[in-house]
Formats: sequence, C-alpha cells, structure tokens
Amino acid sequence: MIIVIIPVRCFSCGRVIASDYVAFVNRVNFIRENERREPTPEEIERIFDDLGVKRYCCRRMILSHVDLIDEVIAFD
Repeated sequence: MIIVIIPVRCFSCGRVIASDYVAFVNRVNFIRENERREPTPEEIERIFDDLGVKRYCCRRMILSHVDLIDEVIAFD
C-alpha cells in the first residue's frame, strides 16, 4: 500500500488541488515509463492546462510537493 500525504488545498488561494496532484503525477509517470524520459517544460505546462490549474500558486504547490512519508514512517 502506498501512502501519500498531499496538501488538500493551495496554501495561497485555497483552491482544491489534491485531485489535480494525483492526476498530474499519473500523467508525468506515464511519460516517464512509456517514453523513458523526463517530461519537457512544455509538456508539464500542457498537463496543467488540461487539468485546469491556471494559477501559478497552485502550480507551485503541485510542482514543489515532496513526499516525505517514507522518512517519517520509520519513526512510528
């Protein structure tokens, strides 16, 4: 089981971004697995546009999220 702790809302504007984060990660991983490369900045911008993430604060929340649950769970 994979546990992911993601922010539910953007800290700046309050828009719900949790579902967008999951969709973004799935699409980026699809590019990584099928094409064996990292997505270009233009592809990342297109993914955000397709998901309806327009504000740069919301994009920042999704791009800068670091999943630290694996490091924290060791102290359980």
